[in-house]
Amino acid sequence: MNLTEIKQALNQVEDINFILPDGSKVPSHFHVTEVGGIEKQFIDCGGKLRNESVINFQLYTANDYDHRLSASKLKHIVELSESKLNLKDNQIEVEYQGETIGKYGLDFDGENFQLTSKFTDCLAKDGCGIPTEKKKVSLVEINNEACCEPGSGCC
Repeated sequence: MNLTEIKQALNQVEDINFILPDGSKVPSHFHVTEVGGIEKQFIDCGGKLRNESVINFQLYTANDYDHRLSASKLKHIVELSESKLNLKDNQIEVEYQGETIGKYGLDFDGENFQLTSKFTDCLAKDGCGIPTEKKKVSLVEINNEACCEPGSGCC
């Protein structure tokens, strides 16, 4: 989900719910303590220079159980951040405190914001020797007509 998409989604809801990948809900008294742009420059394991830009939201829960962030207030925070920080229409990454700080992607199902799992990956598989995954085929699925008959001399 990018910046434009979250602003559109916030127009569709009154209450904001964030759902973690395991199906549990971020407590409704959460705060959005940061909205920012993150620029990352790095070299992958193949030696290629890469750049990544994301918009970061940090969710935080405290013991102020009466706190509720409305969709219109969050939209205002997003728009203020967009203008003050000159944010581009990048993908949104969400940080949320579990056992450690977790980083999640963001999606919207029409009612709730879904925090989606993120995974590491090798960006230079062809350059660092990681073999591509071979397709697993069951011997039962092999077309016997394409195989040679014993004694036919084709093998």
